[in-house]
Order: sequence, then C-alpha cells, then structure tokens
Amino acid sequence: MSVYPLPIAAPLIEWYQHAARKLPWRETRDAYHIWVSEVMLQQTRVEAVLPYYARFIAALPTIATLAEANEDRLLKLWEGLGYYSRARNMRRAARVVRQSHGGVLPQDVKALLRLPGIGPYTAGAIASIAYNIPAPAVDGNVLRVLARLCNSTLDITLPATRQLARAAIAAMLPAGAPGTFNQAMMELGACVCLPNTPPLCGVCPLCAFCAGHRGSAAASLPVKSKKAPRRQEDLTVFAIRRCGRVAVRKRDSSGLLAGMYELPNAPGHLNEAAMLAQLAAWGVTIAGAFTRHTAKHIFTHVEWHMRVYTLHAGGAHMTDRARPADNVLPAGWAWADEASGHALPSAFKKCL
Repeated sequence: MSVYPLPIAAPLIEWYQHAARKLPWRETRDAYHIWVSEVMLQQTRVEAVLPYYARFIAALPTIATLAEANEDRLLKLWEGLGYYSRARNMRRAARVVRQSHGGVLPQDVKALLRLPGIGPYTAGAIASIAYNIPAPAVDGNVLRVLARLCNSTLDITLPATRQLARAAIAAMLPAGAPGTFNQAMMELGACVCLPNTPPLCGVCPLCAFCAGHRGSAAASLPVKSKKAPRRQEDLTVFAIRRCGRVAVRKRDSSGLLAGMYELPNAPGHLNEAAMLAQLAAWGVTIAGAFTRHTAKHIFTHVEWHMRVYTLHAGGAHMTDRARPADNVLPAGWAWADEASGHALPSAFKKCL
C-alpha cells in the first residue's frame, strides 16, 4: 500500500458533490453532532443509525446534556444499537470535555485521542469534517478502497497496514477540503467499491487510477485474515409477564452487556422440570400454562442459542390492574415496558 499521493482528490470530490447521500450529519459542522454520528456508525449501517441519531440529538443536543445524562436514559436512547460501551465512553468523554476543554471538543487530533472511546479514525473524522484539519480518517471502507487502488495484498486487519493506510490518506488530502475528501472516500467504499461483492468499477470515478482494476484483482481485495470462530453459549431465558409488562433484572457491571437490563436467564438449555425448579429457586410463582420457543443472537465473538419460556406470574392479589405487584418478583427485579425506561438489548427483545 504505497504512500505515493495518487492524484485522486479532484475526480473523487467532484463525484461526491453530486452522488453523496443526503445525511443529517453532513448538513452541519457541529463537532458534537459529527462525533455522535461517527460513533453510532461504527459497526452499524447508515439506515439503522438514522432514527437513533435523530432521537439522540433531540434528547441530548449538547455535550453538556450528554455529560449530565443518567445511565438508564443514555442506554434507553441507545437501545438496539448494540456495542453499548460506545455510549458509556461518549458520556465519559463528554464529562472530560466539560471539565478540561470548556465544553467544546478540542481542535487538536492528539487531544481528541486522549478522550475515552476516541481512536484514530474518530479523531480524524471530527478534526477534518468539523474543524477542517488535515487529518486522515481511515475506516473499513477506506481500507478497502485503498487496497484496490494500490492492488495491495497486505492484511488490512493488521495495525501496521492501518498505519500505512493513514499515511497514504494523509499524503492525498487536498488543501482546504480534508473533511470532504475523507467523507468522499468513505462514501465511495459504501456505495461503489462495495464489500463482499464485486465493486461497481463501471461507475467508479477512480477507475482510471485503480491498479486493482487494471490487474483484474479488485474483486479479490482486500486481504483479511480469518476471524476465530465464534463460541456458542446456550441459555434458558424466562419471559415472565404480567399485565402487559415483563420481568427484568440488571446484569453485572462487567462483561458482555455490562450493566444492561436483561430477561432473567440461566446457563444451558433447561427442560421443563429444570425450568420450574429454577423458578422455584427464585421464588417466582407462575399462573397457567407456559410456552417454549427458541431464539439466536450473534455478537462479535459469541453466539447465544436461547431456549425461551414465556409464562405469566402468579402471586399476590392486585388491586390496580395497570401495575403488576412488585412483591411477586425477587428483590432487585422490576417490571418493564416501553414506557418504563429500562433499556433491553436486542438479544432479549428477540425473546419477546
């Protein structure tokens, strides 16, 4: 992957100006809004991010409001996006910015990199797009475009290759428009130089510069080392319902989905007798019949294969049918619905 500055800026930016998708974070130079969008877009499709971005900015429009947000509200706004540490790191960073930078994201790449959760890509995106600083922003889309442009067989999962890619982009950044160039490279990768499918070379503005295309190798690039296979975990999940609500509890403060709410669960696939014994151990009484089904959820490194029991809680008489009686649940559990503010990860929403 050569750091020789290919003369691609002019045709790339010309293409971007008429072909770019209209996205709300491209209509602002507000560094906070750009930061939120870039964090949300990590590991997440643009189409999925759009409604989350709108809700998040409406609810927490400034760094100050993000810094002051309580965790349950923050995670409820993030509910369904996954990778919840992103949201927590944003709030941690917002508090640092409020305390040390006067509530404004710093106009310096090194200072941005010192903030929790901000790595080289996010720092480069904020610096170039919001502040017009000539900093490279290299994500997976850009790595793929570069590998094909340079006909590079370097493994793009390696830190050394990513460092070389940042140097290559830094050498190509046009004076006065680094943010536009960075966004154009990302857009090209997202819409033309596609992943996991042959690139659309016939409509690519950089086709004439592309060594991968000339060598008929573009479709086989980039090179990526294979990931280790995901491990499988079996769980039994309990969807305990009463009066339109479902029982939830909070997960441990460390590990997968740390601090999130979950449906009660137990390791392994419990048969009906073991399931009833687990309920008895929790002190939960059920009323009527129960049903059983299965669900699966894939995380980055693990797959959950879930056996799900749906049942209705029995127990204390209720005088107010609108609110389930708390005393039919173990201590620390709660009844939740969409209005209750309990953020439930997608893995457990599937079970419902």
